[in-house]
Amino acid sequence: MTTELKDTTTETPPIPALSGGKYAFFFDVDGTLAEICAEPDDVSIPASVRDNLKTLAAATSGALALISGRPVEQLDQLSAPLRLPAAGVHGAELRDAAGNLHRVTLPEDVAHALQKQLEKGMAVMPGTLLEAKGMAFALHYRQAPAFQQQVLQLAESAVAAYPDLMLQRGKCVAEIKPRGNDKGSAITTFMQQAPFAGRIPVFVGDDLTDEKGFQVVNAMKGISVKVGEGSSHARYRLGRVSDVYQWLEALQRHLTITNNKETTL
Repeated sequence: MTTELKDTTTETPPIPALSGGKYAFFFDVDGTLAEICAEPDDVSIPASVRDNLKTLAAATSGALALISGRPVEQLDQLSAPLRLPAAGVHGAELRDAAGNLHRVTLPEDVAHALQKQLEKGMAVMPGTLLEAKGMAFALHYRQAPAFQQQVLQLAESAVAAYPDLMLQRGKCVAEIKPRGNDKGSAITTFMQQAPFAGRIPVFVGDDLTDEKGFQVVNAMKGISVKVGEGSSHARYRLGRVSDVYQWLEALQRHLTITNNKETTL
């Protein structure tokens, strides 16, 4: 399922009103529910946004999941006290609505050797950051953009040595992860399970890593929303993270009214 990305920033229609159907919601985190920070540990989701997510999850009988490159453990920390269904590390980790966690793992010797290789390569590029996720690695260069090509070359050389791994590019990051796992496959898995099954998927994301999710949602005749500028498969668009917050707030108010009329999304 691969088609050419198009920049539809200036021609994208407004997100349609969500009414008259049952929806399943999927949200990326960094750059969508949270502003991107120079240091991944500095990212946070505002309390008001968490409250709106809670309302939305309740209104959809729990059909709301976080879909992120972060591990599920970090997603729980960011969304606390919520504990939502979640796909972490681009689908290499997936916790379903029943709380069952499914995880793809790397052989211990592979993970160890790969981490040593990456640590050595990143050590000579000041300002870059290696994030080890257990079954995946993120090579960040947001604070050292001059090293973009070197970081990508390092990641490509590492992936070339391990056929079961693949390179996923994102905003100022190159991620090495198990092949066959992406946000599209995660959404597909959720949509085959209760309480997501039979609903219309809505996915909001901002990065190249979200494009597989947009394609899957489009194929299901759902609503795909790109945050920010740039080419995308998404059919709708929000300008920035603050616009996501406003949209969520408006959606939450709409749900309060419709729920009083015994109408659920």
